[in-house]
Amino acid sequence: MEDQIVMEEKPMQEKPKKKKHRGLIITGSVVGGLLIVILILFFVLTCNTQIVVGLIQKATYGDKPFNSYEPYYEPINGLKENGQYLISEIKYDTEYPNSYLDITYPDGDFTADRPTLIYFHGGGFFAGSKNMGDPLAASEATALLDDICAQGYNIVNVDYALVPAAHFPIPLIQANRAFAYLLAHQDEYHLDMDNIVIMGSSAGAIISSQMGSIVTNPEYASLIGITPALKPEQIKAVVLDDAPLDYNHFDLATKMLVGNYVKGSIYLNKEEIKKYNNIGSLTANYPAAVLLGSEYRNDMNVMHKELDSLGCEHILVDPYAEHGVQKPHCFVAKERVDDIAKDAFDRMMAFIESKTK
Repeated sequence: MEDQIVMEEKPMQEKPKKKKHRGLIITGSVVGGLLIVILILFFVLTCNTQIVVGLIQKATYGDKPFNSYEPYYEPINGLKENGQYLISEIKYDTEYPNSYLDITYPDGDFTADRPTLIYFHGGGFFAGSKNMGDPLAASEATALLDDICAQGYNIVNVDYALVPAAHFPIPLIQANRAFAYLLAHQDEYHLDMDNIVIMGSSAGAIISSQMGSIVTNPEYASLIGITPALKPEQIKAVVLDDAPLDYNHFDLATKMLVGNYVKGSIYLNKEEIKKYNNIGSLTANYPAAVLLGSEYRNDMNVMHKELDSLGCEHILVDPYAEHGVQKPHCFVAKERVDDIAKDAFDRMMAFIESKTK
């Protein structure tokens, strides 16, 4: 009788265990399925980065065009409110969109002998322009250029095509064609093309850094497929304002933007990284350089060490190392309102003036 009771009770004890076991299987299957979906989605998006970048462009521009063969603004040829003289919307090429540049002089005296500073804006290669600066940076680059101009520089502000219409190395091709145009028209625009500073912020700093190598390293120029319009001796200095170059140490967000620019995917191979990251192609002939590092201070420090090893003249401005303060992306553009940025601006100007004046 007791045996029978025990035998009858066993099935009743097993049922909850079976239900619990079945629940764990279902939960595990759901979680596993979600993980697989997430991994597939991650792989799809990282292999097709323009999907994400396109959404950002849509949020930034709406239905407004960001690549155009026509100028976005009416051309200007006259004095600005601050007394500087602007000639805008000069077409320097016809093959690619956004092939326009502006020239700003400190005043209406075009005959004055001044260095030429050629500037490339930032924006992750998906946004920004010579007029609006870099929407990813903390402040306006256009105000920074006015202040550089006021110190006796003719400023050439160059636009270039954005993704998805243009991928690497098209902006470099455009930069080189802008240089060629300026050389051909230097008398018309009263520009000294033998006394040049090349400067860029963020994406523009990448362009500037790479153009420095294209002009001074024939092997790198051949690797990119560009015959440089400028000669090494014409470039007196380069200013690299927070350039993300060290691809292998980027965070995911930066890899999404740069990978999208290079090939539409974050998965760059060694050859693609070698073309993009010109730090490995620096030579002892690289121009005198100003390295401004904040968000991408790691990249600027890596470049600093390489330039040091090559014996190249340069300065590194790193607010975190110098003051223990993490400054925002392209912080020098806040030089009107921030003491550390003003110090960086003053050091930058003193360096390039020592090379150009």
